[in-house]
Amino acid sequence: MHQKNSTSSSPSRRQFFALSAAVPAALAVHTLKGRAFAAGAGADAPAPPAKKKIPIGIELYAVRGELQKDLPKTLQTVAKIGYEVVEFYSPYFGWKFPYAKEVRTMMDDLGLRCYSTHNGLGSLTAGETMDRAIELNQILGSRIIVLASPPRGVVGLEGWKKVCEQFTAASERFAPHGLAAGFHNHASEWAKVDGELRIMDVIAAHTPREFVLQLDVGTCVQAGADPVAWIKANPGRIRSVHLKDWAPGAKEQEKAYRVLFMEGVTPWKELIAAAESVGGVEFYLMEQEGSRYSEFETAERCLATWKAMRRGV
Repeated sequence: MHQKNSTSSSPSRRQFFALSAAVPAALAVHTLKGRAFAAGAGADAPAPPAKKKIPIGIELYAVRGELQKDLPKTLQTVAKIGYEVVEFYSPYFGWKFPYAKEVRTMMDDLGLRCYSTHNGLGSLTAGETMDRAIELNQILGSRIIVLASPPRGVVGLEGWKKVCEQFTAASERFAPHGLAAGFHNHASEWAKVDGELRIMDVIAAHTPREFVLQLDVGTCVQAGADPVAWIKANPGRIRSVHLKDWAPGAKEQEKAYRVLFMEGVTPWKELIAAAESVGGVEFYLMEQEGSRYSEFETAERCLATWKAMRRGV
């Protein structure tokens, strides 16, 4: 649904002394003095690790109209705008394997990656549908098979615990293939079940740590939940975040989910700090459901705002 670490070629302190033993003592002393003079008391202190670059992607539902008309052009355009990652949603599941390989080639040529996909419940249910999902996701290079919406007809706490058993079984089935299972929240999952725990709390408590809690920020905020507190309560499990904003008001007033990224009420800087310090986020996905602009212009404007915010962090 991404990264790179570099290692220094400079010798360690132990290696340096080992090499120094092979040259005249006077030269070694002279070299050590020179190093101490140039570097000061902190010469042997390790350099701080470089901050990990976390890729920014787009959930392709945000450009669904364009995607339905022309998939290659849509991939080309989002890559040109500057997105690094794409998340395919349910129509991808109808692709034949040769076509999925063509799509993977297109992405490789454009420098795009697909790290997760959105799926129906069948993809997390043992059988032919799950097997097909595994193969498609492996072709695309995906890491996470995400359930896009809650199962229908689940009733009460015990009902959700049964669903979590299915999530756990899917996680175990995916693991040998290098894949993880995940769940994408909507507003309804922040409600309490049987007047006790929120559904999201039940899911978190009854699934293994490797089960991904993909955070849709906008629906969390709309439901009145605290996304920052949620991330901190589930360290390492928020591997993917949907960057969707929300503001009180009607769609007709260009409010609700029609606001662009950072036009709503989400505490973005605090949320991103939590996601990167404890949440375990591996990639971000922009997802606005529609706005006063065209799909591509919405995607471009949101990305520009994201980059400006990141420069200021």
